[in-house]
Amino acid sequence: MERQTRAFDLAQARAETPGCAEVLHFNNAGAALMPQPVLEAVSAHLQREARHGGYEAAEEMREALTHVYEAVATLLGCQPSEVALLENATRAWDMAFYAIPFAPGDRILTGMAEYASNYLAFLQMSRRRGVRVEVIPDDEYGQISLSALRNALDEHVRLIALTHVPTNNGLVNPAAEVGRLAREAGVLYLLDATQSVGQMPLDVGAIGCDMLAATGRKYLRAPRGTGFLYVRQEVLEELEPPLIDLHSASWTAPDQYSLSPNARRFECWEASMANRLGLGAAIDYLLQWDQRQLWRRIRDLAYLLRTRLSPLPGVIVHDRGAVQGGIVTFTVEGQEAETIRQALRQQGINVSVVPREAALLDMQARGLQTLVRASVHYYNSEEEVERFSRTLEHLLTDGSLS
Repeated sequence: MERQTRAFDLAQARAETPGCAEVLHFNNAGAALMPQPVLEAVSAHLQREARHGGYEAAEEMREALTHVYEAVATLLGCQPSEVALLENATRAWDMAFYAIPFAPGDRILTGMAEYASNYLAFLQMSRRRGVRVEVIPDDEYGQISLSALRNALDEHVRLIALTHVPTNNGLVNPAAEVGRLAREAGVLYLLDATQSVGQMPLDVGAIGCDMLAATGRKYLRAPRGTGFLYVRQEVLEELEPPLIDLHSASWTAPDQYSLSPNARRFECWEASMANRLGLGAAIDYLLQWDQRQLWRRIRDLAYLLRTRLSPLPGVIVHDRGAVQGGIVTFTVEGQEAETIRQALRQQGINVSVVPREAALLDMQARGLQTLVRASVHYYNSEEEVERFSRTLEHLLTDGSLS
């Protein structure tokens, strides 16, 4: 049965986000402001643990904790048994990547905008197993070239690994088109959805990925210390987790063990139950609205921000892509990105700075050292975009940054 959603209500979203009264938050690609139901879910369980005991509190909330898997499954269009809950996106991605039985001569195909942590894992696997890491060039829009990817596929390709939305760019890579190529070639496909989950609707069946890693703290608006991994059931048995414990595996004899038959094999027994409940509450909160409408709103806000920033003196917006999301990156001639960030922070405005090493291949190719990253969300307002632009213009013209 299809889940019922309702029209987005900006006033409600802002009223239910306590941080909106405190700060202009354009750092949603770092960590978004949590809504009140998420705060209540986390704090209530911490109180429950303090009063009843940690194990006992988890037992009391067993049904709600099981629901978190169901919420992730609804979000991604998969089965709860294909979901593992991890402490962050990096650990989720690592558990999938290091579970692949690479052999010398295997090829890993990735894109120019791949995230640093992922690429470091590629390099480590290259040293350990002798795999080859090959970067597919960008197309004319700055996204991964589908024609170049198609031409690179052969029987030695073991994995396509792609960052859906880069950390340093507004572009959205064509994940579903990559998925079609991966399926045609019979190649494993690992998608890093850290910046896309919560921004836009995601359906793992439509995307065609075998594995997907994501975080809670960014566009899902969940607590820090939450993440999850999707693993398609059909590929589960060929993946051996790099780490196991008494939760992910059973000790069946003194010299034998068996792995969990589902995605729980990628989990660790110990975790923050309060944070997990916060993740579930965040997903439930998101799913009350039409995600397509939210995605359109995020894109419209980001477009408005880019149009306001581009005419400002010395400001260069650096976003690429045929499709652009809520991340807006820019530089200011003659100014350090960190100086801009600190100046805006003093005005009650949050942004972040992306260093060169966060996406080294892309940043190096474009001659960029650091970027200011302003990332909008659906609860941000058009008035905040205007205030942000006016504030930056004032900082640039009144000598405050000199």
